[in-house]
Amino acid sequence: MTSTPPPLPDVLCGPLLRRLAPDRLTLWLVGSRSLELTLMVRPEGAPPRRLALGEERLQCLPVGRHAWLHLIDVSLATPLPTGVPIAYDLKINDAPGEPGIADWAPHLLHEGAAHPDFVLAARHHRLLHGSCRKPHHDGPDGLVRADAWLAERHDKPAERPAWLLMTGDQVYADDVAGPMLTAIHALIHRLELFDESLEGATVADSQALYVAEATYYRREALLPDIESSAALRERFFGGVRKPVFTSANAHNHLMTFAEVIAMYLLVWSPTPWQLIAPVTPKLDDTRAALFGNEEAIIERFVAGLPAAARLLAHLPTLMIFDDHDVTDDWNLTADWEQAAYGHPFSRRIIGNALLAYLLCQGWGNEPRRLHTLLADARRLLDTAADNDGWLPSEDQDAVIRRLLRFQGWEVEVPGDPPLLILDTRTRRWRSERNPKRPSGLMDWEALSDFQQALLDMPSVIIVSPAPMFGVKLIEGIQKLFTVAGKPLLVDAENWMAHRGAANVMLNILRHSRTPGNYVILSGDVHYSFAYDIRVRQRRAGPRLWQITSSGIKNAFPDTLLDWFDRANRWLYSPRSPLNWFTKRRRMSIRPRDPDRAKAGERLWNGSGIGLVDFDEQGRPHAILQLDARGFDVRFPPSRQNEA
Repeated sequence: MTSTPPPLPDVLCGPLLRRLAPDRLTLWLVGSRSLELTLMVRPEGAPPRRLALGEERLQCLPVGRHAWLHLIDVSLATPLPTGVPIAYDLKINDAPGEPGIADWAPHLLHEGAAHPDFVLAARHHRLLHGSCRKPHHDGPDGLVRADAWLAERHDKPAERPAWLLMTGDQVYADDVAGPMLTAIHALIHRLELFDESLEGATVADSQALYVAEATYYRREALLPDIESSAALRERFFGGVRKPVFTSANAHNHLMTFAEVIAMYLLVWSPTPWQLIAPVTPKLDDTRAALFGNEEAIIERFVAGLPAAARLLAHLPTLMIFDDHDVTDDWNLTADWEQAAYGHPFSRRIIGNALLAYLLCQGWGNEPRRLHTLLADARRLLDTAADNDGWLPSEDQDAVIRRLLRFQGWEVEVPGDPPLLILDTRTRRWRSERNPKRPSGLMDWEALSDFQQALLDMPSVIIVSPAPMFGVKLIEGIQKLFTVAGKPLLVDAENWMAHRGAANVMLNILRHSRTPGNYVILSGDVHYSFAYDIRVRQRRAGPRLWQITSSGIKNAFPDTLLDWFDRANRWLYSPRSPLNWFTKRRRMSIRPRDPDRAKAGERLWNGSGIGLVDFDEQGRPHAILQLDARGFDVRFPPSRQNEA
C-alpha cells in the first residue's frame, strides 16, 4: 500500500527578479497551483505600497497539474526611487494568514532581514556577469560566491550591482548527469508535468521515454535505425569526446518540454529537491560508477541552492541563451541545421528547449516584445491542461515553428551607459562556400541593427555570449579543425571563424561614427580574461575592452589551458609576424594579467563570476573575477603585453 505524499508547498521556485526599472517591475516564480498574489514594495524611508496582481499584472500558465508559471509584470504610475533599498514581499491572498516570502521561502532572506530587497541603480555603474553553470562540474558555484559577496555589502546600497547578467548556458539541456536526470523524472512525476507524443523516435511518447531501457546514458539509441538518423547521431547526439575543448556528452540529452521545465526548477531552487526521492536506475558497472561520482557532485550543488536562489531574489537579472541552453553546437553550420531541423525528433527537442527558454528566461528580458509568442505558448498550455495533461502535438509543432522563425531575442536596456545584449544563435550568417563550415554568429541584417545601436553613442556595454576578441591560438586550432571538415569537434564558433561576419563586425567597431567607449562582456569559453583594444594608427578611434568571465560552474582542463596560454604568448608576441595573418591585425590588443596568476599568465581558470565597475564615461575602472573558491582576482591595466 503506497502512502499519500504530503501536500505540495504553494511556491516551488522563485521569485526571481528580472527586468526592473523605476516605473516597472518584472518577477518570475513557479507555484504548485494558480496563486492569488499581492506585491508589496517599500522604499527605505517611505510608506509601503500594496499592489494587487490582477490579470493585467499577473499571468498564470500551467506546465503541469501541480506546476504553474507566474509571470508578474507591474507598471507603476508613481516611479520608485533609485539608489535606496526597496523591500518587497509577495503575499499569497488565498492561503491562510496571507503568508509572505519569510513564511514560504525563508532561505531567500539575508541574516536579520524581514524581507528580500533590491536597489534600482541610477546608472550602470557596476555589473555582475557570467555564463556556463553546469551542475555536475566538480567545482564550487559562482552564484553561491556572488551571494556571499552581496551579503557582505547588503547594508551598502551604492555597492550593489545594477544587474546580474547571465550570458549563456544557464542550464545544460544537452549535458545532464545521471542523478540529475533521475531527479528530473521524479519531479515530473511529483508535479505531473505535461506529457507529449514523440514523432521520429523509437518511443511513442514521453511516458514511454521515461521508462525506456536507454533513457539513462544511451538516449541516442532512441533514434530509429534509418539513414537520416545516422547524420543526426553524428551532429546532435554524437557524444564524442572533443579533443581540445569539452566532452560533448549528449547521452542524457533532455528531450521533452517537461524535462527542460523540471531542469530549470532544480537548478534555481532548493524546494523541488525536498519533494522528491529519485530512484537509482539499473546500470552496468561502468555507468553505475559514473552515476556514483556524479551523485556526490550533485549533492554539493544542491547544498548551495539556497544561496543561489537568494542572489536571484535580490538582483535584477537579464539572461541570454547560448548553445547549451538548447543543444551543443546549436546552429553551428548550415549542415548541422539541415540535419537537426530536418528530423522531427530533433526539431521537437530543440523546440522544447526554446519554448522553455521563452517561459523561464526570455520573457523576463522583454515582456512586451515577446507578448505574441507568450500568447501562443499560453494557448498551447491551457489546451494541455484541458486535455488531461497532454500537449496537442500539432499545436506544439506549430508553436515551435513560430519560435524557430522568431527574430527578436536581443535585448536593449537604456541607461548610462546603455546595455546591448546580442543574439548570436538564431540569426546566423551561413557559409556560402561550404555548408560544413561555421556560420557567422550574426547575419548581415543583425549586424546592421547592431551598428545602428552603436552609431554616435559615447559608450555602450555589449553582451556577446562568445568573445568578440578571443585567444588567437585557440581560434587557430579551431580553424585547422574547420579546414579538416571537423568543426563540431572543437566548438569552432568564434567571431573570426566566418570571414564575412568578422570583417563586418571589425568594420563597425572601426567606423568613424563609433568613436566611443565600448565594453564587451562575454562568457562561453570556460576561462576568464580581459583585453584593452585600440584601432591601430587612429588617434580618435574607439576604445574597447573585451572582458570574459566563464564559467559560473565550469572550467577548462588546467594542464591544457596552461599549455595554450604559454604557446599563445610565444606564437603571438608583439613582434610575431603571425599577428599579420589574423583578421584583427588592425587592432592593438593588450591583455591584462590576472594578479593571482603566475608571471606572464593571461588566462584565469576557475569557477566564479565577473564583476566590472564603470566610470562616468562608461570605461571599466575595475575588472574582477569573484572566484568561487572564496577570493578575488583582479585584472589591472598593462602597458607591456600585446597579443
